[in-house]
Amino acid sequence: MDYGHSEQPTETVPTAIKILIAGGFGVGKTTMVGAVSETRPLRTEEVLTESGVGIDDLSGVEEKSTTTVAMDFGRITISDDLVLYLFGTPGQDRFWFVWDELALGAIGAVVLADTRRLADCFPSIDYFEGRGTPFVVAVNCFEGARRYRLDEVQAALNLDPDVPVLLCDARQRQSSKEVLITLLEHAMKTRAARNAAG
Repeated sequence: MDYGHSEQPTETVPTAIKILIAGGFGVGKTTMVGAVSETRPLRTEEVLTESGVGIDDLSGVEEKSTTTVAMDFGRITISDDLVLYLFGTPGQDRFWFVWDELALGAIGAVVLADTRRLADCFPSIDYFEGRGTPFVVAVNCFEGARRYRLDEVQAALNLDPDVPVLLCDARQRQSSKEVLITLLEHAMKTRAARNAAG
């Protein structure tokens, strides 16, 4: 007796990709993770206290009252078979000991930049260049900040010509999503070039 074989729907398990959101203190990393995450983001923020005076440079971010001490974490589904896990890094030097752990397994990184304090993103750029991690630079357009052409930002940061530089508003989901898609495309192109080279 043939009972036949009913076709069971195959459930696809999405590919999980880890991405870091990095940059200087107060540049908008927590904001970007919160804007784009489809789940309530995990945050490890603490209130800035008197003990940080002289350690944390609040120039240009005087209104900032909290800081990330370990990481921010969020998730965004790009498609049925692709989910991004976002890890926002702490911006101050004294919390850099967590960076190596956060960077493990990351396909790439977004370095957020503020043109009022452009030098603050140099440590992030140096870190990812040193590790060979693909990254993009996203200039977070703060109100009142002077606007620069993207080629001027690229030259000021002494970036390789193939490193994408784009404008964004870290408060807006669509703008942040476009940054992440640009990073994915850049990371895949970088990986393909490395595979072809050897």
